[in-house]
Amino acid sequence: MRFRMLASALALAAAMAWAPGGTTPAVAQEPSTITGGFDVGPGGFQGNFNPLSATGGFTWLSLYFEPLVINDDKLESIVGDLASSYEVSADKLQYTFKLADAKWHDGQPFTSADVKFTIDTAKNGATGTVFTARLGAIASVETPDARTAVLKLSAPNAGLLATLTQLMMLPQHALKDIPSDSLAKHEWWSKSPIGTGPYKFSRYVIDQYVELAANPDYRGGKPATDRIINRYFANTAAAVAALRSGEIAFSYVEADDVATFQGNDGFKVIEGNSFVVNYLGFNQEVPLWKDVRVRQAVMHAINRDAIVQSLYKGAAEIANCGYVADHLLPPGIDSYAYDPEKAKQLLAEAGWDQINGSKPIPLLTYYNTPLASNVLAAVQAMLAQVGINVVPRAVDTPTYNATIYAQNPDWSQFPLVYAGLQNGPDPSAINIGLNEKQIPPAGANFLRIRMPEVTSAFDAALNETDDAKRPERYQAVCKAMNANLPWATMWVAKRYGVASTKLRDFVWTPAPAGGPFAAHPEKWAIE
Repeated sequence: MRFRMLASALALAAAMAWAPGGTTPAVAQEPSTITGGFDVGPGGFQGNFNPLSATGGFTWLSLYFEPLVINDDKLESIVGDLASSYEVSADKLQYTFKLADAKWHDGQPFTSADVKFTIDTAKNGATGTVFTARLGAIASVETPDARTAVLKLSAPNAGLLATLTQLMMLPQHALKDIPSDSLAKHEWWSKSPIGTGPYKFSRYVIDQYVELAANPDYRGGKPATDRIINRYFANTAAAVAALRSGEIAFSYVEADDVATFQGNDGFKVIEGNSFVVNYLGFNQEVPLWKDVRVRQAVMHAINRDAIVQSLYKGAAEIANCGYVADHLLPPGIDSYAYDPEKAKQLLAEAGWDQINGSKPIPLLTYYNTPLASNVLAAVQAMLAQVGINVVPRAVDTPTYNATIYAQNPDWSQFPLVYAGLQNGPDPSAINIGLNEKQIPPAGANFLRIRMPEVTSAFDAALNETDDAKRPERYQAVCKAMNANLPWATMWVAKRYGVASTKLRDFVWTPAPAGGPFAAHPEKWAIE
């Protein structure tokens, strides 16, 4: 007993810091810590630290990296972030950014040279970037002074600002000596990255968690919380269990988990549009899908309304092209109503028995949640009813990306995919997955879709300089998608997050790819 009392006394003494004058002792406080599952769900990208190759995970990455511009927290407008202000010329060929007075985490100033370096690096396909084609219209980046960057375009690009919200600025002084072809998988990203955000990278414990520490020199002031930890989970169910037990204070949750948190005073349910269209994607390098009648048959074979009502509990909206927003939908497009007999007829007309018959077709996806498993089981059963034998295969996101973006892809691994792509808030976002100019390594059109009507519709929308005419241009995109069926579009679902009510000033938005959006994490606090 005496030993335990002595040990306790010594521990207390070690934790005390005496104030000036020696009269008032102060006990050192444990660092305040927010722990969450910030990479759980479809907006996350667990294990990825490189924003140049990120197709999700921006909720977490934007805590320590920052873009020039960012979506507001309601995803209604694009506002300045590392750019204190910006101007766009009337012809949409010049973008001028005035830069904030910011510093990198190592104390070096953030300047226009970093902007130029970041854009040049992001355009260079050798770096493993996903931005090459998306930034292709940028002809040059001029730096008239340290606080001004001017982007000059060869042609208008209506989606440029939306793209720039996901382009995290990178430090030229730290990365300039790393060879381009070594940058993608360099250890810098997971061991010693520096950004300009409110938190600094602290450490990564492989497959367990990432820890950030408050940046005392952040231009918005020292963050209210000392540490933020991003826990990794094998699946959404494990994250939900940790949330319920109090191990974490926030996580994405599936629609069918929401009810267990509603009405519980310990949690706040956050709901919003995912801005992501889910689809079955037809790999155009595979002969199976060359006949449009086969693609039409897939659409007619799936009872999308039944899946939305029974599995999503009504929390999704059926999509007949890449969009569901009223102002982007032209009149008269085909609704592809559930009609298995029509699907069988179309397959017979196309000669499906000779094309493939009952041979199994791999259906690759990175969605590995219980809800996604149930959705794919339903799709599998419905397609089997008309004579299409698909076999779902769920993998983690890195495996999925390695498969579809391989330098010499094995097409037999992904003749069909179940995936999602951002279709808003800016409607230009899905261009990267459908435009012929975006075929890898230039962009994300990994299904090698070469449909002239679809490409020309996107090009016309992106080149439109009159904002009032742009919705009509995207209606043409919708019409071309609906007629040509590069994808079998399924639905746009709602997304949900659950946060502990112990969190204060915490902002999370169900944003596609995780955002980024102006969440002001420097204000987050926990009781």
